[in-house]
Amino acid sequence: MANINKIKGRIGILTGGGDVPGLNPAIRGVTIRAINEGYEVIGIKRGWGGMIEIVRDKDFDNSRNFIKLTEDVVNKAGRTGGTFLHSSRTRPTTVPLVNVPEHLKDSYKNDVNDLTADVLKNLDFMGLDYLIPIGGDDTLSYGEHLHQQGFKVIAIPKTMDNDVPGTDYCIGFSTCVTRTLELTNNLRTSAGSHERFLVIEVFGRYAGFSALLPTMAGGADRCLIPEHKFNIDQLTELMVGDRKRNPSNYSVVLVSEGAMFEGQDEMVFSDQETDMFGHKKLGGIGDLVSTKLKDLSPKYNNGNRVNVIAQRLGYLVRSGNPDAIDSIAPMAFGNLALDLILQGDSGKLVILKNGRYSSKEIEITTKKKLVNVEKDYNTERLRPAYKSFDSRPLFIMASE
Repeated sequence: MANINKIKGRIGILTGGGDVPGLNPAIRGVTIRAINEGYEVIGIKRGWGGMIEIVRDKDFDNSRNFIKLTEDVVNKAGRTGGTFLHSSRTRPTTVPLVNVPEHLKDSYKNDVNDLTADVLKNLDFMGLDYLIPIGGDDTLSYGEHLHQQGFKVIAIPKTMDNDVPGTDYCIGFSTCVTRTLELTNNLRTSAGSHERFLVIEVFGRYAGFSALLPTMAGGADRCLIPEHKFNIDQLTELMVGDRKRNPSNYSVVLVSEGAMFEGQDEMVFSDQETDMFGHKKLGGIGDLVSTKLKDLSPKYNNGNRVNVIAQRLGYLVRSGNPDAIDSIAPMAFGNLALDLILQGDSGKLVILKNGRYSSKEIEITTKKKLVNVEKDYNTERLRPAYKSFDSRPLFIMASE
């Protein structure tokens, strides 16, 4: 590494949680601005996973865990999707014994371990003055924890679900909506050809923005969101009516992965294993809705069954290159993070609020950002509710 006495300071940056388009443009925005301001930028690999695996020995090859970022590296990567720094769902406060790095095994013996003491030592070992984590509420909640421990943190929000509190926009959400519309419209040709219901499962563990916004844009007739438990008979009757009114004799519903039937106590999981944040992997509600729609359809369709095309979009909406907004806004977020560092601020989250870039205190662990059902969701029609767009933010329903 370069002699830190010749630079203003050293900034670390990492990406955690699920990959989304827009992460690399954010890394590029941070790095180029930081270098021009006289800072050195260190990219930490695999999010908090790389942070806990650092070996504090100047002769050890830590290239698997962190690298020095240059303009050449980030310019090339900045045009692409995903994250070239890689990612993980590691949380240093709750590391299972099996995931404790080998060189730390003698220090940690519990079934679940808090490695924060070593994270702070690793930050000091790398000579970092600031850390910029990019992620959703899970990743950023640990960044908030480090800030509370006294380390300087500036956070950048990222998530397909757009549910980080305090900001109208999170990196990845725009591309998610764009891809959902594109893929849904592609699937319409099959649904229309066979005169079926089209059931599409989309992201959204706790918040339904990724189903609500595409539906508002004309991508679907109905949508099911985590914030409102739905009645399957009600949905079936609405879908049959939508199908009859459609000249091609089909109808479409978008189903958030966290949506639940009336009377259902928990979400549908694809398996029971949990990550370090305590989350089980979601998946399967779309298939259950599809089966119920087919079984109930004769009741509302003159005794005739309607078949179903069921599709889980999954990683298709988070792979590939970012759209225009997810190329521009992350660059602005990165530059805003550097503004805060130059001002000596810490414990801040960069945000886009009511069309303006700004920042606020990190409050990831004390707030939730959810769809306001009373205001923005019609529970009788199972679709977005809106009367006026005057003074609404860019994504209409993306504010608390």
